[in-house]
Amino acid sequence: MAADGSILARSVGGKRVYPQGILAGQVVGMMGSTEGLEGLEAAYNRSLEAGNDLKLTLNPRTQANAEAALARGVTKHQGEYGSVVVMETRTGRVLAAASYPPFDPNDWRTSSPNARRNRPFLDVFEPGSTIKGLVVGAALNEGLTTPTSTYDTPMRRYVGGRWGSTIGDAVAHPKQLTTKQILRYSSNVGMSQIVEHFPAANLRGYLGQYGFGEDVSIPVVSTATGRLQPLRNWDDLVRATNAFGQGMSSTTLQLAAAFNVLANDGLYISPRLVEGTGAGERREVLRPETAKTMRVLLQAVIEDGIFNAAGIQGYALAGKTGTAQVVVDRKYSNSVFDSVFAGFFPADAPRVTVTVMVRGAKINFQGSQLAAPIYRELASGILSEWASAPTVPDKKP
Repeated sequence: MAADGSILARSVGGKRVYPQGILAGQVVGMMGSTEGLEGLEAAYNRSLEAGNDLKLTLNPRTQANAEAALARGVTKHQGEYGSVVVMETRTGRVLAAASYPPFDPNDWRTSSPNARRNRPFLDVFEPGSTIKGLVVGAALNEGLTTPTSTYDTPMRRYVGGRWGSTIGDAVAHPKQLTTKQILRYSSNVGMSQIVEHFPAANLRGYLGQYGFGEDVSIPVVSTATGRLQPLRNWDDLVRATNAFGQGMSSTTLQLAAAFNVLANDGLYISPRLVEGTGAGERREVLRPETAKTMRVLLQAVIEDGIFNAAGIQGYALAGKTGTAQVVVDRKYSNSVFDSVFAGFFPADAPRVTVTVMVRGAKINFQGSQLAAPIYRELASGILSEWASAPTVPDKKP
């Protein structure tokens, strides 16, 4: 059952039925003739066979909201598939884990493996520029930069000495940028400057503390683990590319848990999907004041940069977009991209952390064009669910 007691799966007359249809279908999974085959049906097969109830953290309204916003975004932009995670900031409870295409476990025999796939937990991708918010947080925590530190930022910069490469920026910007503006313009060149004196072992260590490259302990049949390159590979170029989310990988769930550190005063907490399974892992990654500063900077990313895509008049939202090239045939494709967004709200006192990923959109594939509007639509629905009144003065036209 869901958090509010709604029945997601039950046995009637010796047959397994799923009263909510596609709602959280991939998370619930399905039961075959004699046993659970996928999802929680398989993970908790013995307990369910014994007649025990299983109560999830999922909020049906939030789950339905996430599934609807994701489906609209993917179909409008002609994407291949996508996923969304909504995580309760203080507890780690997963309120929504949405996948597209949809899956109805009542008709699982006619479904495809593509539809049954529990994408928030299984799909691995390069998170792109969303990582900039986490890396800047680490640099602030180490005293390597401040929000007003200024860097020379040409549109292109060579990094890495003899075996290096030229990195570039996609959005035109001034020749000098502050750290705050590097996030605002999503400057890869600026990020390479920020991490230039960040010891590779320390930066990789922070990414590990955020949860990347580590298993996420959550009770499902299978949870994928994104990858961090081994420290021996971390030369100047790898350090720079990891600072803007290239050359590493994550799941949507891992990215949510990582961004939740910024929302949760610097504290990492393991995601939870089943009620009564304990608090999970907790560790301090950033000082509370560092996390607070990052919330201000990421609120500015939306309000000063992509308000029309990700902002809502009267509400304090925070987050960062990412647009990542997808590796096809062992090289980065110029036509297949992942559109990503990671954020939280309310920015000053977050209650939920949200991550969005869509693969292979054929129309307007940039994170600001696709993933950010999905986040905004989802935030609008959740704020309505909370009956939250506007608290932030309207932006001037």
